[in-house]
Amino acid sequence: MSQTNADLGDSESGGHEISAAATPTEQNPAMVILAIDDDPGILGFYKAIMRGMGVRFESSTDPRQAMDLVAAHDPSLVILDVTMPGLDGMELLHRIKSRDPQTRVVMITGNYMIDMAVKAIQEGAIDYVCKPVTAEKLRELVNRVRTLITQEERTRTLVRELAEVSNLEGIIGRSPRMLEVFDLIQRVAPHFRTAVIIGESGSGRKTVARGLHNLSPGKNQRFAVFKSEFATENPVESQPSNQGSGGFTGAVVREAELFESAIGGTVFLDEIGDLSGATQLRLLQLLDQAAAKEASSPLAPQEELRVIASTSRDIQAETQSGRFRADLWYRLSMVQIHLPPLRERADDILLLAHHFLTQYSAQYGKAVRRMSLGAEAVLVAYSWPGNVSELANVVGRACMLAEGNVLDCGDLPAGIVLPGYGVDVLGSSGRGLSLPVGQKSSSTETLRQKVRDMLEHDRDERAT
Repeated sequence: MSQTNADLGDSESGGHEISAAATPTEQNPAMVILAIDDDPGILGFYKAIMRGMGVRFESSTDPRQAMDLVAAHDPSLVILDVTMPGLDGMELLHRIKSRDPQTRVVMITGNYMIDMAVKAIQEGAIDYVCKPVTAEKLRELVNRVRTLITQEERTRTLVRELAEVSNLEGIIGRSPRMLEVFDLIQRVAPHFRTAVIIGESGSGRKTVARGLHNLSPGKNQRFAVFKSEFATENPVESQPSNQGSGGFTGAVVREAELFESAIGGTVFLDEIGDLSGATQLRLLQLLDQAAAKEASSPLAPQEELRVIASTSRDIQAETQSGRFRADLWYRLSMVQIHLPPLRERADDILLLAHHFLTQYSAQYGKAVRRMSLGAEAVLVAYSWPGNVSELANVVGRACMLAEGNVLDCGDLPAGIVLPGYGVDVLGSSGRGLSLPVGQKSSSTETLRQKVRDMLEHDRDERAT
């Protein structure tokens, strides 16, 4: 086990962690710097420089503890020595970037080799620095990362604000298709009596129905759900009703009483394409009765009834084949809301994923704060045949399994990760390149030149 706040003299046995004690102005700092180096003297130097910079400094002389420390502290910057006994810095770099490509890593070496530097940059290191590391260079690295954190926090704030304006009564989206849906819902909600929501299974039809209800004049009244699989055609299964069901008895009581109970509010008929012919007829009769009552005299708001149906089928085609009653379809479909599948609203995938991440992280009592770039790329690349419901289940499961602060590819089901998928993310400092998996030597010389430029700049800094 590593020992926090260990005396430098005890580090010769290896594996001890050195934490810079925070001054009063460094309580709850935004940045955590993790350094892994088998030389306790160098760690002591880092600690001295970090003190007073408003960061929390964690370190260890044992590279085998590195991944545990990364998981525990979610560092803003990792400083790795290239050459260490037991586990070298290049292998650690690979493991760290595989876990979360967004983690920033700086490699420190006492033996400059251009090929090693190129490999480090290809693996995603944001810098490759030769020893001895100057105080100025160390401060420059910390300040560069601090600037990046500030920029990222601004971006996260904008994303949160965007999520707020992209949420209409629980319906989340910012893609052009969903903005059209939002506009239609807002325009028809004050006036509709019947509406149909058309969309694939899992696309969020019930959520849209609730949103339409919540924006209607009956928002404070009941939202009653009728599921076709519970409809029965056997009158013996229900008892006759004596409570004003208009003469309906047996199974009909179920639909009639549902309509009665939702007066002033909304009845939601889920998946009308599955309704039997007899149930279709009963619903048509109930709608006719409601329409006749409304036509005979103006209704007070508490007497109005709204009906929203949903379907994943092509009902118009089924009316032509006789499978679905055309008169019922015409009665229900005064307003039609077409809900696009998730694969046609790719702009919404990460917006929804981060919404579910926040929801399930709180539900499961987890400290998952964000997703890795790799996990985000996997989610965007997947086709989502199960639509929003499938995305919610995937993120929920991943939150349940996640062990650290970052939801990563390893937390996602293997079935949604494309075969051979990988991502290399090089730092956000402006020097980095994004390389597809399997990038060949055509880019190697470019990387070599970038590394030479970095090292020459570093030497010039030390010379001055």
